[in-house]
Amino acid sequence: MIDWRAIDTVLLDMDGTLLDLHFDSHFWLEHLPRRYGELHRLDEATQEELRARIIREQGTLNWYSLAYWSRELGVDVVALKREIQHLIGLRSDALDFLRWLKAAHPRVVLATNADRASLELKLPLTGLEEYLDAIVSSADLGVPKEEQAFWFALQEVEPFDPQRTLFIDDNASVLESAREFGIRHLLGIKQPDSRRPERELEEFIALDRFASILPDNLPPTTGEAPAAGEAPAAGEAPAAGEAPAAGEEKEEGGRG
Repeated sequence: MIDWRAIDTVLLDMDGTLLDLHFDSHFWLEHLPRRYGELHRLDEATQEELRARIIREQGTLNWYSLAYWSRELGVDVVALKREIQHLIGLRSDALDFLRWLKAAHPRVVLATNADRASLELKLPLTGLEEYLDAIVSSADLGVPKEEQAFWFALQEVEPFDPQRTLFIDDNASVLESAREFGIRHLLGIKQPDSRRPERELEEFIALDRFASILPDNLPPTTGEAPAAGEAPAAGEAPAAGEAPAAGEEKEEGGRG
């Protein structure tokens, strides 16, 4: 599927691509509305209004900004995220893929819509930073990945040849933006949220496992224990007392 001899740079999304989107789906559609209602003593109807309000910001910098939502809602969004941080975890074979990339030596860049507050929460819990050559947040560039200006700004701070770049993201709108910019190798994710059904992307190949794009002659690495501080991969047993949230809605594309 991928001729790795033709790849110099790998751009990777975070939420829904390297990390299981379940944490974000549950937080924004269930945990935050519920805790907002509790903290402000509001009824269920108000919680539904908040869900709709959150969705209306999709694809904008506000959608991804924890500072924006903390200010707008009068709550500490980072603190509320920490209440369920045990749900933050790597997707399936993401760690194996990152280990292979580190050994294969293309330049690996996290190109994310997650803001710096989100990164400060998730990076120490997942160990991602060890495998990345650079991290670029749309918050730093002032424009989300959905817009063409992001890619021009990214190339200024992290030069790459679009014809020799692989970009993987779970968000179809972001992939369309990258394609318009001229990035040649584009892949989506079939199941960003481990608690939600797989889906196909109409215009992009969607990966089930990263292993499907690696050379066939790789030695097996699956089954190695995560290093200290690393998050469990999606599909591992939940923490004691953890149960799937009832009635969760599907969030279209990761937040980072």
